[in-house]
Amino acid sequence: MGKYIDLNCDMGEGFGAYSFGVDEEIIKYISSANIACGGHAGDPHVMNKTVELAKAYNVCIGAHPGFPDLAGFGRRLIPYTNKEIYQMMVFQIGSIQAFCTVHQVNLNHVKPHGALYNMAANKRGAADAIARAIHDVDPQLILYGLAGSELVKAGHQIGLQVASEVFADRTYQADGKLTPRNRDGALIDDTETAAEQVRRMIDKGEVFSVTGEIIPIEADTVCVHGDGSNAVNFVKKLRQILKEQNIQIKGVSN
Repeated sequence: MGKYIDLNCDMGEGFGAYSFGVDEEIIKYISSANIACGGHAGDPHVMNKTVELAKAYNVCIGAHPGFPDLAGFGRRLIPYTNKEIYQMMVFQIGSIQAFCTVHQVNLNHVKPHGALYNMAANKRGAADAIARAIHDVDPQLILYGLAGSELVKAGHQIGLQVASEVFADRTYQADGKLTPRNRDGALIDDTETAAEQVRRMIDKGEVFSVTGEIIPIEADTVCVHGDGSNAVNFVKKLRQILKEQNIQIKGVSN
């Protein structure tokens, strides 16, 4: 049996008069779309349009909830309580779920965004609040979380199906965490290097850290970014290289 990997991308991150990313181009090359739910980005018009787009290309649809922080694009750490995080998750998941109902498609998964994602990767209380919110809204939803993180552990404990997420264009620290974006060497710009990193994760279950250590890692879904100047060519070439390695692109599903 061949090997499979999911390529997911954050989408629908414009709002009002502001557009962001190249959704209509990049969606041709991915298998899962994480759609902003009005917290860090997105509004009713953009959410509706992006759900329609994902349906047209038969791409799995996910909720992408984040801190309600348009000015900071959800990348600033805000000290919400775990109860507030739970309520925030329920509210945002419900908003995109409603558009899925209108367009007669299923909501497939949930992937937190930005600072909320990073918080849940390291703080079990926040991770438990997110996992419980997803489970309470719909226990059939799949939780996307950073491989090896507290969020993945919380999802498993509550009984959710969990997809361990890795990154094609980010480097890793010796402890298995992503290199912070503000550090040199955090991003991988070369497609061949990114593809080799993904291939190693899938074939060998490991990744090299920036300091040369071999780190064990589980890879169910790979995040690719749609907001760079070369984003479409990067994802297109990555997909081509993976297929040449007999790795098929397929969404995570129940």
